[in-house]
Amino acid sequence: MDNEKLTSLRNQILNLTKEYFEEKIDQEPAFVPHISNIPVTGKVLGSEDIVNLVDSSLDAWLTAGRFSDMFEERVRKYLGVRHCLFVNSGSSANLLAISALKILYEVKDGSEVITSAVNFPTTMNPIIQNNLKPILVDIEPQNYNINPQLIEEQINEKTVGIVLAHALGNPFHVNEVVKIAKKYNLFLMEDSCDAFGSTFENNFVGTFGDVATLSFYPAHHITTGEGGAVLTNNTKLKKIIESLRDWGRDCYCKPGKDNTCKKRFDWQLGGLPHGYDHKYIYSHIGYNLKATDMQAAIGLAQLDKLDLFIKKRKENFNYLYERFSEFKDFDLPKWYEHSEPSWFGFPLTISSNSTIKRLDLLKHYDSNKIGTRLLFGGNVALQPAYEQVDLGDPSNYPKSNEVANKSFWLGVYPGLTQEMLDFMVDSTKEFLNSQ
Repeated sequence: MDNEKLTSLRNQILNLTKEYFEEKIDQEPAFVPHISNIPVTGKVLGSEDIVNLVDSSLDAWLTAGRFSDMFEERVRKYLGVRHCLFVNSGSSANLLAISALKILYEVKDGSEVITSAVNFPTTMNPIIQNNLKPILVDIEPQNYNINPQLIEEQINEKTVGIVLAHALGNPFHVNEVVKIAKKYNLFLMEDSCDAFGSTFENNFVGTFGDVATLSFYPAHHITTGEGGAVLTNNTKLKKIIESLRDWGRDCYCKPGKDNTCKKRFDWQLGGLPHGYDHKYIYSHIGYNLKATDMQAAIGLAQLDKLDLFIKKRKENFNYLYERFSEFKDFDLPKWYEHSEPSWFGFPLTISSNSTIKRLDLLKHYDSNKIGTRLLFGGNVALQPAYEQVDLGDPSNYPKSNEVANKSFWLGVYPGLTQEMLDFMVDSTKEFLNSQ
């Protein structure tokens, strides 16, 4: 079969894929209040995403390849960072980031890392998995991020770094945190998994720290199915992250490539004999956390829509903010003057003067098919997973306790329609009027 015939067949497959998916979308049922589900978040896919997916699968390469390279480059350029490494999940990205920081800065086991008491396990766990001790700091109410005024009192000679997520896409006070990190010579890791496109003083979050992470899980701003990325401007750190991602290899050849270093059989490292194949020399105890080319192909199509997705998230957030302002039972979210969040969700806290119960409200939403989520792990010092980890007395974090008991969030993702948002508001009004 000649190349012309192959190209023709490929184009037929892709054109049919586009036609199929667009027909499938056209046949999706319309929203019906009380019957249709309103997801709290989710993926927004078009025919171009699926065409890219099929296109990459026809290469039959399967592992990281040309689409992965293009995806990394697009993300890197979008955010303005020097290095982007595509991995199989945001959780893996966090693990790689903290593991690499520990190696680069020769951090000893038992060293302390500052983090927020309102946290997600995938931000917390890599600290513990690297034999470091998380030191919790309480949050600012209605902002849901660490209170920067409380950080310095937790710093001592054992403190080596700060690891923080931008809660629900709402940037923590980056300037204050960076200032503290520099003052005490601490590393800073930004978990930006919920915050792709958020800015602080017109600079993207994920560009302030030593390293940052993104997630491309279907719930996030763009999706690759599973997937994530590690971002850094530090070339030494990038090389360590790359090695840890790829089994811990000393070799940095791309999949399917050999002898990039031009001395494949001319190395002598460790106790190995001279000339030992560089592809099988391991400089770190690593993992296999690469993503596939098919995931990257979807990501490339999603990146074309990222700005539109961000715009829609902001519009949905602003609409809910305006509508919920009429209710006196909720404390509305706050954000810093110099920040512009790319919102992951619409967080609410039941006001101290309200008599309503969160559980009753959430059950009401659920009965109306309206998705809700709690603020991830709430006060993580209360979580059973960390009973054997010394996180201090949970009562030391009163604002985080408030989140654990009174906070939740509603969706703002681009797949939500005006009709869905209005139904969310109307259902809330119905519940409040019944109390």
